[in-house]
Amino acid sequence: MARVIGIGYQDFADLIDSGCFYVDKTEFIRALLLGNMKEMNAYMNRIALAAFSYFDTGNRPSGAEPERFYHGFVLGLMVELADRYVITSNRESGFGRYDVMLKPRKDEDDAVILEFKVHDADEETDLQDTVNAALRQIEAMNYKEALIAEGISEERIRAYGFGFEGKRVLIGQAGCEEP
Repeated sequence: MARVIGIGYQDFADLIDSGCFYVDKTEFIRALLLGNMKEMNAYMNRIALAAFSYFDTGNRPSGAEPERFYHGFVLGLMVELADRYVITSNRESGFGRYDVMLKPRKDEDDAVILEFKVHDADEETDLQDTVNAALRQIEAMNYKEALIAEGISEERIRAYGFGFEGKRVLIGQAGCEEP
């Protein structure tokens, strides 16, 4: 019997009894909130390897389809943060549109900007180049402008670049050494 992802189940026992499996997102959320790059990368690569299909991710960066898949996946991980953050996707800020922004509901939380890029072998030598391109885009397009306009200081804004290539993921943070 094929196992399916249990969506909409309210009871863990029902989830198990129905032959579904559950993807625990708390590990990624905790790592994101703590800025733990090693754990964020480990989680994303573990899930990508176990759950993604090359049919889902595509095999080249042309067109928007592979990036949309990754975007939707990561956005789905963020849903659990809706009580702590205002979560927005593909909105204008600065000189362009960011991929995902988390605006904190409380002053003690940092704001987060996420930018996703699919590796382009014609323009980038490796996945680290892809991450660096995402981080450069956040800076060049001034995506933090909407957060600053809301009164959030630059010191409280974290920027993450996600590089994707098939089932491989690399995440980097602005101002940090390479993961």
